This record gives sequence, C-alpha cells and structure tokens, in this order.
Amino acid sequence: MNAISFPKLGINLNINPEAFHIGSKPIYWYALIILTGFALGFLFIFRDCESRGVKRENVWDIALYSLLFGIIGARLYYVLFALDEFNSVLDVFKIWNGGLAIYGGIIAGALTAFIYCKIMHLPVLNTFDVCVPALFIGQAAGRFGNFVNAEVYGRHTDLPWGMEINGFGPVHPLFIYESVWNIIGLIILIIFRGKKTSDGQVFCFYVFWYSFGRFFLEGMRDPTYILYLIPGVLGISQAVALAAMIFAVILFVHVTRRKSLAVKG
Repeated sequence: MNAISFPKLGINLNINPEAFHIGSKPIYWYALIILTGFALGFLFIFRDCESRGVKRENVWDIALYSLLFGIIGARLYYVLFALDEFNSVLDVFKIWNGGLAIYGGIIAGALTAFIYCKIMHLPVLNTFDVCVPALFIGQAAGRFGNFVNAEVYGRHTDLPWGMEINGFGPVHPLFIYESVWNIIGLIILIIFRGKKTSDGQVFCFYVFWYSFGRFFLEGMRDPTYILYLIPGVLGISQAVALAAMIFAVILFVHVTRRKSLAVKG
C-alpha cells in the first residue's frame, strides 16, 4: 500500500498497486492502466483511419505487433543501461518485477510499424501520421501507472502541488507534467493535422514535441530514476531526446522540401 498525498491541496490517498487477483496471481493497476491507454489510443485512430488512407485491418495489425515488440524493446532498453540490477539472465525475463523504458518501447514499436509497412507496401509516412495520435493518448494515460506504483517522481519542490510518497517529499509529480504535455500535444496535432502539406509532418511534430518535453522532464527526475550517460550531467533518455529532436527537424525539412519540389516539377 502506497501513501500518496498532496499536502497543500489537502489530498491524501492510500493506493494498493495490486488491482485484484486471479487465483494467487496479482493483477497490477500498472498493467491495467497501460492496456487502457493502448486501447484508447487504438480506438481513436481506428475510428477514422480509413478516411486518412489506412485500412482498419492494417491499423489492427500494426497495433498488435507494435504492442508486442514495443514491450520487448522497452525491456531491452532498460536492461542494456541497467545491467548491474540483474543477477542472472533469468532476471531479465521477470518483467513483472518492473523495469520498462518508454523510449525503448517507442523505438521498437516504430521500427515494427516501419517493417510492417514495407512488407505490406503501405505508405510509411502517411501511416505514421495516422497512428501517432495513439502514442500521445497511450503515454498520457500510461504515466498514471507510475503514480499508482509511487515511482518516477521528481526532485524536491515547494510548489502547491508538491506530492509526498510514503512520507518522502514533497516532490514534483512528474506523471502529471508528462500527461499534460502529451494531452496538449494531442490537441495541437488534432487541430493542425488536416493542414499538413506533406506526409510525415504529423509524425515529425509528435517526435519533436514529445522529445522536447521529455528532455526537460527527465532532468527534473529524482536521480534514482535517471539512467545516466554522463553521471550527474546527462541522462541516456535526454541524449536520445536530443537526437530525436534533431531527427524530427531534419525529416520535417526533407519531406516538406520534397513535396514542394514535386509540386513545382
């Protein structure tokens, strides 16, 4: 049971990470929240994907394969940069003990979707444009899994919404910050995605927006939850975020110029 409170707001909660049991096996709120975020994102894009040039059966396949390999990628990303936490090879497979890195999931999921598009001869960039709203939705919901697990919180703060966890704090409630950041990104994307001038621009916006926010939020984390590339200076996820922002800008310029040249030609 985790005692989570927002003292200055008068909010006090006692949260059991276990939602219920099937036999002797506990089912955790974290898993249910992640699956809920996935389902909400899937339903959002499934509703109008065909009007945007992607068939529903393709969206279903991409979602299923990306979920599977995204989980594998999230685990591998975490394991590779936290090898000292594992005592044996078998520990790597004990995913129920925690240890998933969202960037690994995004990279693996995107690579899976790319390969699927190539195999099925689908337009990669437009397919990505159609699918990325689901990532915003899934990430906005998924961060509440960290809340119920009382993990991945920020550094000390005296702000009115400072959060105490099991008597420790107050700290920045990073799960709220990242959820709000993703929701704002989703709203902007929904408003402007119909105005894109070339395929890939929506995908580039998602990559840049998420990575920009993640770079700063990662730096606000309690050091316990930062996997460092340069100890005490730069986290691995911050370095990935910087690389992703550069990638997004370059790709945006490329697809926009290519479309402009095609129109002129």
